[in-house]
Amino acid sequence: MIRRPPRSTPKPSSAASDVYKRQFKHSSSSASSILERQVTKLREEHKSLIDLLTSFMNTASINEDLFNKSKNLTLKILESGNKKEIVKCVEKTFKTNFKVDKPRLIFYKNKTIDEIESATGLSFHKGAIHCGSYSSEKMNILFDDKKVESMVIAVIVTGNEIGLLMLGSYDRSKYLGDEDTTFIQYIRDVLEKKLSK
Repeated sequence: MIRRPPRSTPKPSSAASDVYKRQFKHSSSSASSILERQVTKLREEHKSLIDLLTSFMNTASINEDLFNKSKNLTLKILESGNKKEIVKCVEKTFKTNFKVDKPRLIFYKNKTIDEIESATGLSFHKGAIHCGSYSSEKMNILFDDKKVESMVIAVIVTGNEIGLLMLGSYDRSKYLGDEDTTFIQYIRDVLEKKLSK
């Protein structure tokens, strides 16, 4: 019986080897690209999270500062002996601590309020809040200052008088009319409570 030599394992052809190398290289490149995209995405998410946390911290700091200033103003109002002292401390505190350009607290008789309403076209009924940028004529009537370009006003009703707590700004964009007015409403309520005694 004739014995045949054992078959040797065929070596891959040069062409097959090149195909394999190209496939391996392509797979490695794809995996690297996917990993890079994932790393980039994680970095972006991390930055967004840090920015969000920073924003929260800044807001908390601002709110704490506003709370402390509001508390101090409230105590000064409660400690005031008369309306004249209240007006002085309110205007001074808003000017110094809150950096308001033109703070005013003025009390009028009903007849004068009617005249101001007629001249400005604004209604100063109990609980009214006006906020935004108005014409220079209206601003000048209320603040007697042509530099005031935006304002927020809260109406205070006390007995036979109506008070206007007015905060004026020389910046037209300071009070745009869409901001939260909770703060000035709170100060108005404190003033009404104090002055109604």
